[in-house]
Amino acid sequence: MATTAPSINSIHSVHSLLPSPSLRRQAPLLRINTRPQSTTVRAAVATAPPPTLTQSPTGIVLVDPEEKEQIHRLKKHYLEKVIPLLIEKFGYTNIHQVPKLEKITVNCGIGDAQQNSKGLDAAMKHMAMITAQRPVKTVAKKSVASFKVREGQTLGIAVTLRKKYMYSFLDRLINLGLPRTVDFQGTNPRSFDGTGNYALGLTDQGAFPELENMGKQRGMDVCIKTTAKTDDEAMALLALMGMPFKEKKDEPVVRKKRMKQHHFLGKKTTMPRKKKK
Repeated sequence: MATTAPSINSIHSVHSLLPSPSLRRQAPLLRINTRPQSTTVRAAVATAPPPTLTQSPTGIVLVDPEEKEQIHRLKKHYLEKVIPLLIEKFGYTNIHQVPKLEKITVNCGIGDAQQNSKGLDAAMKHMAMITAQRPVKTVAKKSVASFKVREGQTLGIAVTLRKKYMYSFLDRLINLGLPRTVDFQGTNPRSFDGTGNYALGLTDQGAFPELENMGKQRGMDVCIKTTAKTDDEAMALLALMGMPFKEKKDEPVVRKKRMKQHHFLGKKTTMPRKKKK
């Protein structure tokens, strides 16, 4: 048989609903406004739509739908301004020929990770704060005795960013991380690999505002992968997105010839003889 709860019209009726006398003594006296609401207020409450939030199966709110539909400002800049300029410069006939960012890989080497487990956990926490994504541990594929490295030993951490996390990290790197670096004079325009990918290194993660008071100074490497087929297209893409490149000089790059093993086998090294007095 269904029972209806008694109406709450006074302080004493609230205390009468408590199960035991001890709880009634501990509960403070509540002042309840028994004045009925107006018709307009009740109508507004009845007709107001319930808030719709994206929830997990456990009922935890994950993200607001309005924020989910918003485009990051760097991606919006790419869609509205960068694409038309690249089409005008390189003469693309199809929108899909325009280069774009594919992914960004951030890695940090930790030499003493095997002996210092707390340092490894701190480095992973700092990397997660910078990139907004939890990194994974990188291990050695084979043993190297000269470096005192064993197979399966943890050597560092790495994280791969795509989509909105990629644009968010690149925006903060260009506008916050690089300008706050000590003695920063621009990024190297010759750090492309020949297929449209760019790599740069930071000597101190403390350049990011999240890690201003970090204990141990650590660096990290950032690899930006694009769909560009040439270095000129990739450089134009990153420059239009705000990457502060150094002024490229017209001097030819002179690369030293890499000596191989057979070059040293034919040479005979002789010690100079001392002259007899």
